[in-house]
Amino acid sequence: MGIKRYKPITPTLRFKVSLDYSELSKKEPEKSLTAPLTKSGGRNNKGRITVRHRGGGHKRKYRIIDFKRDKIGIPARVAAIEYDPNRSAFIALLHYIDGEKRYIIAPESLKVGDTVTSGPDAEFKVGNALPIGLIPMGTRIHNIELKPGKGAQIARSAGSYATIIGREEKYIIVQFPSSEVRKIPSSCYATIGQASNVDHKNIVLGKAGAKRHLGIRPSVRGVAMNPVDHPHGGGEGKVKGYKASTNYTGRVVKGEKTRRKKPSDRLIIRRRNAEK
Repeated sequence: MGIKRYKPITPTLRFKVSLDYSELSKKEPEKSLTAPLTKSGGRNNKGRITVRHRGGGHKRKYRIIDFKRDKIGIPARVAAIEYDPNRSAFIALLHYIDGEKRYIIAPESLKVGDTVTSGPDAEFKVGNALPIGLIPMGTRIHNIELKPGKGAQIARSAGSYATIIGREEKYIIVQFPSSEVRKIPSSCYATIGQASNVDHKNIVLGKAGAKRHLGIRPSVRGVAMNPVDHPHGGGEGKVKGYKASTNYTGRVVKGEKTRRKKPSDRLIIRRRNAEK
């Protein structure tokens, strides 16, 4: 997937960089695999803003993605590689030989007409899903489960992948894109290859309006607010806040640990923020 640059006939286009979607198969999604997607504007069921800087944006349909890959041993043909507005990676439409259709996260280099399958007996090739314990060391994988049968949770965004770096009894040691090293049960499924749309990181929107189309509203610096609105607010002249670096709720950030202890912490060998 290439990238497009534009002649600077307007200020917007001077720096804009977008993807060339000519390689994608079609525009309309598979109707049976879509669902309505309502917008919350960052508000909870009481109408209070719980996530700031959200609202507006283009209307979307949700594409139902198969993160479990639980059609064991049934081959499927890749019918299309499509754009999904709800995620950064592209998605692939699979037609199984029993007639069922499903979407999956498309791996890099997967093409229309390829055949993919899942299960312990699946062939070792890009797009196939296998228990992580059966995948050779050093392999790039994505769509990784953390609990058997729960569905993929890790390495699902554009261009991301994890690497198998070791084995330990019933666990496989995996290095994540964040540099975290973690033990995963060997029965968890993962898909071979790297997630598609590697050039997503090169996109330059070019104007504020493009951000609004994505449903993201403007953010205001804390130091530009009044004391009642943010811990960094107020002061005479340019004052970078009278309190420590905090967010708007007062929680200390920028280096301070805020993660709560979890039972799964025992599976983490190296944290993502550890010194390399």
